[in-house]
Amino acid sequence: MKEQKPNKSGSWRSRIHEVIYEADTPAGKTFDVILLILIVLSIVFVMMESVASIDEKYHDLLLIGEWVLTIFFTIEYILRIISIKKPSHYIFSFYGIIDFLATIPLYLSLFLGGTQALVTVRALRLLRIFRILKVTRYVGESNKLARAIKHSWAKISIFLFAVLIVSIIAGTLMYFIEGEESGFRNIPISIYWCIVTLTTVGYGDIAPVTPLGQLLSAVIMIMGYGIIAVPTGIISAEYARNTKVINTNTQSCRYCGKSDHRDGAKHCFNCGEDLFPNDK
Repeated sequence: MKEQKPNKSGSWRSRIHEVIYEADTPAGKTFDVILLILIVLSIVFVMMESVASIDEKYHDLLLIGEWVLTIFFTIEYILRIISIKKPSHYIFSFYGIIDFLATIPLYLSLFLGGTQALVTVRALRLLRIFRILKVTRYVGESNKLARAIKHSWAKISIFLFAVLIVSIIAGTLMYFIEGEESGFRNIPISIYWCIVTLTTVGYGDIAPVTPLGQLLSAVIMIMGYGIIAVPTGIISAEYARNTKVINTNTQSCRYCGKSDHRDGAKHCFNCGEDLFPNDK
């Protein structure tokens, strides 16, 4: 009986996947650290380019550095695609879109030359700031916070709807109390004033002058402090509940790209595929 040879293609794809998508191996940790440094460095380049005096003096150096980083991120993007069984899951995922948007501006600037396109090119290159969102995938606490916000969204939505109703009622009352003479020219402007006051922003562009209007505004200001605390409390409670179970599994599914599996999990919670397939 003939001995079956191992599939080398599957092996190298698995090794690339292990390095790029995992953080529980020395190679994976090193890759993540290097990538984090380069992401931060690229953001620094974007900020330095926006300072006219620095850009005028070091423009060529910043451009060379940007090309080096762009090529690195391009290679990373391609490797992420080819190391996963179903590339579309990564390409159309949140981070896949962010990676794409953060990589293409410099390439697009090559095809949009000419003085008439300078403004467009500058706007496209500013898309590089999206790279800062790539940092969040390497910060475990951000994932916990994202889950807490997701689980709290229904409660927060109902609360915000209630705040909107209060703003409409209070704004309408203020319109009838103060009138156009005090700057409350219509109900929408009065509602705008109420939202600004309720959130304790207080631009000061419109202010009540009558005693009754000032009394109502005082009540709205006091309510504002309580309103700010409510969503914070909802998210904090959900965050505390999520952190009771600490998950250390960094394994990412090679088929659908999902991560955040439970410790000891052998199959993907999303697609059911084996998390540790034998590449033969």
